Amino acid sequence: MPRVLVVEDEAHLAAGIRFNLELEGYEVETVADGLEALSCLSPPSTTAAPVWDLVILDVMLPGLDGFRIVERIRKAGNFVPVLMLTARGLPEDMVHGLEAGADDYLPKPFDLPVLLARVRSLVRRRDWARGAAGEAETARVGEAEIDFRSFEVRRQGETIRLTLLETMLLKLLVQSRGRVVTKGEILEKVWNLSPDTETRAVDNFVVRLRRYLEPDARSPRHLLTVRGAGYRLTSEE
Repeated sequence: MPRVLVVEDEAHLAAGIRFNLELEGYEVETVADGLEALSCLSPPSTTAAPVWDLVILDVMLPGLDGFRIVERIRKAGNFVPVLMLTARGLPEDMVHGLEAGADDYLPKPFDLPVLLARVRSLVRRRDWARGAAGEAETARVGEAEIDFRSFEVRRQGETIRLTLLETMLLKLLVQSRGRVVTKGEILEKVWNLSPDTETRAVDNFVVRLRRYLEPDARSPRHLLTVRGAGYRLTSEE
């Protein structure tokens, strides 16, 4: 049974989310304070198994806001999928949340069926990134090995944990080896956003992926920029 942590300080909304998720078969816990949420999301050790399968995280919280929570848990190596909620539907808030490390974003007010659909979509996206039975679980890019099941890149004895979005972007590029993948296609298939969304998130993610994959991220040999078009992963492994 998937475990969901709901971090929301509006008691009636938290109760409604919990009730509906439990009807869908999820095991749910709720907290109303940012510092308490950070404690729940901090494993006792970096090798501990993830406690949560999904986090629904409000932005405006007492103690610590949602942006800082997601930034801190990502830096600490926790890459649980995060759906951020906010009372402000501003594009810059959405971009801020995604660049901080959230995996999806939902402005308030929202209908509960929409929230449930987003939760199901995140779970499907996680499962797609990991791959279906019979699909290759790993791929090589130069000296780096990508493990889609564990969301890891291994290179020269170092293991790097990936977020859901990093894993999805890598999988899309691997599946499209040799052809240009446009920013619009990436925004649609990875971020679930309109292809004309104005954001530097894709570029920032590519910079991070080059650090994981390339011997010299400043002179990439595998993950290339095609100016004015998008990105291409070379066909050679």
